[in-house]
Amino acid sequence: MSEATGGGGPRIEVDVLVEADRWSTLPGAVDLVAQAVRAACAGALTEYEIDIDGAEIAVKLTDDDAIRALNRDWRGKDSATNVLSFPTPDVARAGGDPHLGDIAIAYETLAREAEAEGKPLADHLAHLAVHGTLHLLGYDHEAVDDAEEMEAMERRVLAGLAIPDPYAETEPVHP
Repeated sequence: MSEATGGGGPRIEVDVLVEADRWSTLPGAVDLVAQAVRAACAGALTEYEIDIDGAEIAVKLTDDDAIRALNRDWRGKDSATNVLSFPTPDVARAGGDPHLGDIAIAYETLAREAEAEGKPLADHLAHLAVHGTLHLLGYDHEAVDDAEEMEAMERRVLAGLAIPDPYAETEPVHP
């Protein structure tokens, strides 16, 4: 599925590929992911004037087995995770490649986390889509200051989508 922003925001092409059947249990997942990705891009544009007009982002809605393989092959971690981001190298972007990168989100891990934290599955999905998009835009959470900045942006973007603060019940800043 491809979507671009409407109105006065940046034009962002969001391609969402549903790879795992379990995603069919969450109606509207594709549209929600596209909306969350565009909102994260608009938030970064507003905050830092990052030029992303005309950019492309691909999101794969997958399962734990597939994301475990990606995590093992690309990060050397043989375990499933909730979301992975693969930014396009700066050299390709400098050459005019509009593709910002790829995001993968695992259904089973997403569902376990949402249940454990008492959050609606759709809200947690939107949070992970925003989180993954911010990684594509250069945000990180390895250092405490960077984590605080990234979490603050996540909160602002999600609030704009009428989604409660995902960190309200937890300790903030997870480097």
